[in-house]
Amino acid sequence: MERRIFHLSQKTKKQFKTSRLQFTEEERADPTLEKPIAKSEKAADRLEKAQANIPKKTVKTKERTFDAETGKAKVRLHFEEVDKPKPSSKLTHGIKKAPQRAALSAVHKKISEDEQDNVGLEAAHSTEKAGEFTVRRVQSAYHSHKLKPYRNLAKDEKKSIQADVNVLYAKSLRDNPQSASNPISRFQQKRAIKKQYIATRYGKGAKTAQTTATTAKSAVKKGADTVSKAAAAITKNPKVLFIILALLLLIVVISSAVSSCSVMFQGAISNVVSTSYTSENEELISANDDYTSLETALQAQIDSIERDYPDYDEYRYDLATIGHDPHQLASYLTALKQYFTASEVQGELQRVFEKQYKLTLTETVEVRYRTETRTDSWTDEDGTSHSDTYTVEVPYDYYILNVKLTNNSINTVANSLLTAEQLQMYNVYLQTKGNKPLLFGGGSIDGSPSTDLSGVDFVNGERQGNQNTVDIALSQVGNVGGQPYWSWYGFNSRVEWCACYVSWVLNQAGYGEPKFAACQSQGVPYFSSNGRWASRGYGDIAPGDVIFFDWEGDGHSDHVGIVIGTDGSRVYTVEGNSGDACKVRDYDLNSSVIMGYGLMN
Repeated sequence: MERRIFHLSQKTKKQFKTSRLQFTEEERADPTLEKPIAKSEKAADRLEKAQANIPKKTVKTKERTFDAETGKAKVRLHFEEVDKPKPSSKLTHGIKKAPQRAALSAVHKKISEDEQDNVGLEAAHSTEKAGEFTVRRVQSAYHSHKLKPYRNLAKDEKKSIQADVNVLYAKSLRDNPQSASNPISRFQQKRAIKKQYIATRYGKGAKTAQTTATTAKSAVKKGADTVSKAAAAITKNPKVLFIILALLLLIVVISSAVSSCSVMFQGAISNVVSTSYTSENEELISANDDYTSLETALQAQIDSIERDYPDYDEYRYDLATIGHDPHQLASYLTALKQYFTASEVQGELQRVFEKQYKLTLTETVEVRYRTETRTDSWTDEDGTSHSDTYTVEVPYDYYILNVKLTNNSINTVANSLLTAEQLQMYNVYLQTKGNKPLLFGGGSIDGSPSTDLSGVDFVNGERQGNQNTVDIALSQVGNVGGQPYWSWYGFNSRVEWCACYVSWVLNQAGYGEPKFAACQSQGVPYFSSNGRWASRGYGDIAPGDVIFFDWEGDGHSDHVGIVIGTDGSRVYTVEGNSGDACKVRDYDLNSSVIMGYGLMN
């Protein structure tokens, strides 16, 4: 007996539907239809090609079959290729990625203040122009290549619909030449055809080209009748025409106003997005930490040179400071990659590192002389022994290993590696710090005056601390801009300098370590690895301890200062880069912004 299997149901591929109008030989031979038909078929070809370019994905589907002989149903799994859904729009993506704490008004306010004070007017103007360019560039950078096939599909679909409507309209005019009596009538008829065509093309059920043509023909007749009636009504009452024109003008004005508001809103969002780091915070921090690891390894290599090259008489060091501005690195990577993860930029980090640092070891051999004492012995003719002592200058080779390290800074590297367009973006990100100024331990934006210490009764703990450190730190209160702290550290231009300030104070107080320019990747690890870390709530902090802050509550230190002391309920600090100045601050001992302490003794 033949086994019969019936398909109970089968899922079809979820694809974009394309359709073609079918034409008879008579229609193709008609001179009035030849050109519209050619355009229609050309548009259909382009639409099918655009559909084929839509990204695909493979999905698993079920197919149920029924075996008539056994009376049992079977389910089979198979894979189908379907269109990938369209990604979110660039504006939606931009809003999602825009930092919540960044305010566009703050950026413009700062620029306005600079212009009013006539400080750096030319630079501000240049930045503004670069920002306008970046708005266009950054918005389209990350999602543009993903959205392009869908944009092309929508554009070609629109052209195909218009070409088909033109064919149907031409056919209707051929069959009903009297219907094209005036421009209003022709407009109304074509609009009716388009409405009917779209309803047929995308409506429920399959429609043939003949059905489409028939409905278009009826739409023309109906449109012509409607226009005739409307024209008759206007003829009887001319005021109706003026009312219609007034309503149309009102609609145009309202649409223009709504469009302007939409453009203004999109422009505001675009400005924030275009000046912000587009990658996730954790990826930016991780990439910066990876770069710091390369610098740490370089420092370890330099520290072990005398062990690795032991056969030299002298070692001469000419070393630039090892360190980088995290915002320069983040701005470079964002200008180059737009959106990235730390794992994706490992090769680029290595490339930048090799451009920034150059370590050279060269051997020098000098001929030097040392004084040697020598003795000559002889016996005279009488048999008496004699000796004579004298000195001579003996030449020898003196081996010197010259160790030289140069640091070109990431800013210099960016100027050599980025294109002109990318360099404009880089400068904008660097100017705004990606609208994330505190991401890498950038200090505090608090611009309020220093805390008044008069009347504060400090409570001493069991640890003595170092009052000299506090006195040096307090002597710097009022400094604005962080000079000389960041230049002492080795930076050629201003960086976020809270950690440089703390390192400078400790150095002035006689401490060789720690010396760090980044809170999370350098400062916290130093104290943790040396067993000198205490978390928030530690009860025996002492003057001169280092206090670390976490503004975001994400477990990463954003800021650092020097402990002055505590009155039992609050801790008092001296901080650099607090509103770009050295200031005295105070916090509740259990404040959530305190991450912990680096204990100095």
